[in-house]
Amino acid sequence: MKSPGKGWRVLLRRPASPGDWLFQGAALLAGLSLVGVLAAMAASLLETARPALTAFGLGFLFSSVWDPVREVFGALPAIYGTLLTSAIAIAVAVPVSLGVAIFLAELAPRWLRTPVSFLVEMLAAIPSVVLGLWGIFVMAPAIYPAEQWLERVLGWIPLFRGPIFGGFGFLTGGLILAIMALPIITAIARDAILTVPPAQKEAMLALGATRWEAISRAILPYARSGVIAAGILGLGRALGETMAVTMVIGNGYLLTGRLFAPGNTMASKIATQFNEASGLEVNALVELALVLLAVALIVNVAGRLLVRRAVGRVPWGGR
Repeated sequence: MKSPGKGWRVLLRRPASPGDWLFQGAALLAGLSLVGVLAAMAASLLETARPALTAFGLGFLFSSVWDPVREVFGALPAIYGTLLTSAIAIAVAVPVSLGVAIFLAELAPRWLRTPVSFLVEMLAAIPSVVLGLWGIFVMAPAIYPAEQWLERVLGWIPLFRGPIFGGFGFLTGGLILAIMALPIITAIARDAILTVPPAQKEAMLALGATRWEAISRAILPYARSGVIAAGILGLGRALGETMAVTMVIGNGYLLTGRLFAPGNTMASKIATQFNEASGLEVNALVELALVLLAVALIVNVAGRLLVRRAVGRVPWGGR
């Protein structure tokens, strides 16, 4: 493994020609610009949120009150709603996406593989507002009878306890996020599976393994880093999505363990309140955006650590 400072010494070494020097400088500038944009964004949000940070401190993260009249604001229901809907989305999207990826990479006939892959990629191109409208007019009415059945059969479990609000709530919000995360997870997981050397699978089949055994014991372990990365990217999409989830989550602001209850996410709270906000509420909404940015960064760092753990000791600059 390279020593920690060796990469920087190579980077800062004078290139052999002016063209190399220009290329190296442009590449370095492009890389640093990303860090600069992120730092400038965080600094801007921090400066705008400073009055709310001063007024509420860490209590902002643990308060459930959002009262513009008394200028008392807390982020806990929005944080909770973001984590709950994202968990529902990932719990639904990852198994389905992995199944689709395995089908496209290993099981689908050649004539079917291309059109299905195209349809999956087209799903990612649908605007979120269109998915939100579809959620209002199709998904919510379709989920409503299912929620009634779950409440009638499993209502003794707090998770499935009523009342039911016409199909709008955390469950519908999580499902719409699952649809939005599905094409991203599927595409990346499929590409990861396609990178597995054919000899890996052929060796298992030659030893008498079934197709499922070859997939589960040879292909998926080899592609696990790509599959984990796909799940993390899908989670990042679910955490930051605004319009579609805003249209179907029901716009409630409470802490509850009921999947059928209306709620809010951090992104939907900002979207619904910002135009009418004034005074300290604007600063509180910007602080909520700062929390969302921090959660996204934590998720991505955690995903990187999970990928690193899955593939063994890999340098941070490696794949």
